[in-house]
Amino acid sequence: MARPETRTTAHDLVSALLAPLTRKNCWSLAEHAGHRAPYRMQHLLNRARLDEQALAAALRGYVTTRLGRDDVVLVVDETGDVKKGTHTVGVARQYSGTAGRIENCQVAVYLAYTTSAGHALIDHRLYLPRTWTDDAARLAAVGVPDEISFATKPELAKEMIAAALDHTPTAWVAGDEVYGRNPDLRTFLQERRVGYVMAVAATDRLTTPRGPVALKELAVLLPDTAWQKLSAGAGAKGDRFYDWALIDDHADEVGVRWVLMRRNRTTGELAFYRCYACQPVPLARLVAVAGRRWRVEESFQQGKGLSGLDEHQVRTWTSWQRWSLLAMVAYAFVAVCRLAELRRHPVPEWLVALTCNEIARLLHALFASLPDVEHTLAWSVFRRSHQARARACHYRRQAARES
Repeated sequence: MARPETRTTAHDLVSALLAPLTRKNCWSLAEHAGHRAPYRMQHLLNRARLDEQALAAALRGYVTTRLGRDDVVLVVDETGDVKKGTHTVGVARQYSGTAGRIENCQVAVYLAYTTSAGHALIDHRLYLPRTWTDDAARLAAVGVPDEISFATKPELAKEMIAAALDHTPTAWVAGDEVYGRNPDLRTFLQERRVGYVMAVAATDRLTTPRGPVALKELAVLLPDTAWQKLSAGAGAKGDRFYDWALIDDHADEVGVRWVLMRRNRTTGELAFYRCYACQPVPLARLVAVAGRRWRVEESFQQGKGLSGLDEHQVRTWTSWQRWSLLAMVAYAFVAVCRLAELRRHPVPEWLVALTCNEIARLLHALFASLPDVEHTLAWSVFRRSHQARARACHYRRQAARES
């Protein structure tokens, strides 16, 4: 951000993102920040001189430095935001894991940086379906750069992981089936000698002396002694205990590969993972990495709930990139504040540890400015005058169509 005005507006936007507003868009954020109109924030998201790649690199450096570089697991996952129109960049009818079905939505791939102490989102890529990348006019209309072409979600994940490994070369990687079933991504990680625990489908087949066998069939054949009760990490209601089993211990000059199986102790539901490490590691380590994948879900929930990650009302490529980045910055700031406070003041037994939600509430309660009557009334006039102009334009268009 070369200009001080840009830095000031970005500061105001990030601060307002953490406020408990009913809706978060340029209008509500500008009103909360004390601006007379939303134009400064709209200018920041659309036209201001801002290097998004430099901001993303600064975010990665900030998070890796403050959360630490010990016991790092990079978790990749995607999230979808349901949309109504077709003009917003990347919007198409596609599967959304958030909705659990095919929706008209926008899907982005995110990378979470997790340690045993905390987690935050450090990178993102907007997924453009082929219906977008095959339409040059549509790409130009929303300002997608010429060098952007179609890339699958695993390919987007590969870009982000490569950038993150420059800061944390000893990190592990975790992901769901979309990424675990991609052989190119797994090969890339093995070439970098990066350990991973990535989910795969129960129908995936493993080569055995008797031929290829589905993983779910192998799980049934395992004796009870092959399963071990281990915790995948702490959840909201205590440790998440599952039964775990490890098979297909294959070692060569590249490293060691396994298939990890997880069984729910109540329902018997099975899950499967492909694992790799450059040297042998105990089962407990693979289980810990597998359990860390849930942190990205918490990051999505907190990023959307605290900093408006999913509340962007923007259509263009640049605006989406900047809104998402600044929302990630806001969420990372809260995550870092939480960790710093926990390190400075150990939690007594009669209290639960500070959460990101509580940190955000405290920031608002302690540093919120008093409401200004003239400012509030001026914004009421601005909103109603803007709505009146929009209504008049709508009526004129409607009359023109009917004439």
